[in-house]
Amino acid sequence: MPVPADPTVLHPMPGQPRVVLLKPLVKSPLIEVGEYSYYDDPDDPTAFETRNVLYHYGPEKLIIGKFCALGTGVRFIMNGANHRMDGPSTFPFPTMGGSWADHFDLLTDLPNRGDTVVGNDVWFGHGTTVMPGVRIGHGAIIGSGAVVTADVPDYGIVGGNPARLIRTRYSDEEIARLLAVAWWDWPAEHITEHVRTIMSGTINDLEAAAPGGGRA
Repeated sequence: MPVPADPTVLHPMPGQPRVVLLKPLVKSPLIEVGEYSYYDDPDDPTAFETRNVLYHYGPEKLIIGKFCALGTGVRFIMNGANHRMDGPSTFPFPTMGGSWADHFDLLTDLPNRGDTVVGNDVWFGHGTTVMPGVRIGHGAIIGSGAVVTADVPDYGIVGGNPARLIRTRYSDEEIARLLAVAWWDWPAEHITEHVRTIMSGTINDLEAAAPGGGRA
């Protein structure tokens, strides 16, 4: 019988400590990651929560789906990075202590874009940056060095600073079919039987391989 990869192993690639699965790594209640999503970093991938998720003071969450590939240096900027911009100075005086802390109310109504949400099967290139509250659709590709300031559609390819849509990987009708088949939600054993179809098959092949077989 085909055997699925183990989603609970921290380092899934033998001899490659630079690669970690994120679900067994993260401890913060403010970060949710689906199975098999991984991060690759030659320095210290296990420091992902502190080095790659920045200014994360809550209550907003970072939510990453299943089967996402995060290249070295991917960073998520969270809402805690916001400063006031409606006065002469942007400096966060109340956070420095002393009597300045008496003015903490000046920081409590800063703009908050909510959770940052990444879909399933998203590929992040080296050194990408995701700004607060962005939503990235299933099957998207984020080009190396991109700064994502706005939502990315399902199966969109974006790049640049600020990131702009280069193209979508499939037509609207094909994307609807891919979202309907949602292979990332199949049981791991079923995915294991159809890895070749998931990686290199057609949409017709994928629909035929779905549990139950055929299109709805």
